[in-house]
Amino acid sequence: MISVGMVGAGQFAPQFAKLFKLHPDVDRVFVTDLVDERASELVEAQGLDGTFPDFDAVLASDVDAVAIFTQRWTHGPLVVRALRAGKHVYSAVPMAISVDEIRDIIDAVRETGLTYMMGETSYYNPATVFARQQVAAGAFGRVFYAEGDYVHDMDLGFYAAYQYSGGDEWKRTASYPPMLYPTHSVGGVLGAIPGHAVSVSCIGVRDDRGDGVFDKDVSQFDNDFSNATALFELDNGGVVRINEMRRVGYPSHIRESRFRYFGTEASFEQLAKVSVWQDKQDSVDISDKIDTKATMSLDDPRLADVDPSLREAFVSGYAEVHDTDRLPAEYDGVPTGHEGSHQFLADDFVRAVVDRTLPPVNAWTAARFTLPGIVAHQSALQGGVRLEVPDFGDVPETASTAASTSTAGSTNAPASAGATASTTIASE
Repeated sequence: MISVGMVGAGQFAPQFAKLFKLHPDVDRVFVTDLVDERASELVEAQGLDGTFPDFDAVLASDVDAVAIFTQRWTHGPLVVRALRAGKHVYSAVPMAISVDEIRDIIDAVRETGLTYMMGETSYYNPATVFARQQVAAGAFGRVFYAEGDYVHDMDLGFYAAYQYSGGDEWKRTASYPPMLYPTHSVGGVLGAIPGHAVSVSCIGVRDDRGDGVFDKDVSQFDNDFSNATALFELDNGGVVRINEMRRVGYPSHIRESRFRYFGTEASFEQLAKVSVWQDKQDSVDISDKIDTKATMSLDDPRLADVDPSLREAFVSGYAEVHDTDRLPAEYDGVPTGHEGSHQFLADDFVRAVVDRTLPPVNAWTAARFTLPGIVAHQSALQGGVRLEVPDFGDVPETASTAASTSTAGSTNAPASAGATASTTIASE
């Protein structure tokens, strides 16, 4: 049995507080937040075990694991502090926002032997799971090109979300660079196909809304890109294109992450409402295999703090391709979200800690989902110049005696090897 200290009690955390509390191998769940009332309200609403006054108190406590749900640019240093304090760590995405921060996390994981998992929802996205299964079966042939889009317009809930978390200065942080939040798109591609990024050229689109968001004079990040497109070369000769879009005429409440994979024998493509499998003879609609259904009402009181435009992501259930039999019985009938990923995320983290196995999105995999976007942003700032993407290697054999393979349709466990990260790309 393990105990969990949750850091951050915003709009996303309640979904996981519930799942950690229900898990048969978790005995206690605590919460801390910079806004004390949010932590107290979450404890009362979910029947949790108490609050801590701050992050330092969590680290000084006897909890076994820390689950970080703070704002996206804060994760790296908090993760390192938690690992160095002897805590296993679950972190919301992204892993970090610089090469140095990612290096520090990997060093801390290697030196402490503790569990780190990045909670990337797209790894469990039904499209990713389906593609991973087809790759394992050899149905694609050689996958030589793939695309991942995270198409989430600011008007569809993001203004409200940043106001909720950012207070009076919310416009400073709402300008967060799109390519520094790359894991929903990159993770959905590299979570299914072999290879990792080795170089990138990226073009950023400068915003013209004129409302103070994505305004360099206001931005905490000196950023005025609201959309960005990156083309990556993989180590195996393949090519991946990634779109991160925050000003886009697209129904992101229906499907905010979408993917395409092209092989020498077959291909798989998604649109907002249709998904097709294609070979050299035919095209077959497979939407029924990967579409999810709502597991709770959009008007459910538990979603009162979530903008209506974002609620679809918090109610979507499982798809046919999900292996729900592997989940704890305690999760039966419990609402899930983000394309059915929530239960798999919580269970894979707990299982990794308890069983001493590697989670699927471990530190080395998380680096490969995150670093490409960090370097892509640097490329965009330099007008699209092609840059090398550093790599921290595969999971070293010493990191675990065996990688966890009990994920939702996972057949792409990390290989064993070792490598030294390149230092040719300056960190931010």
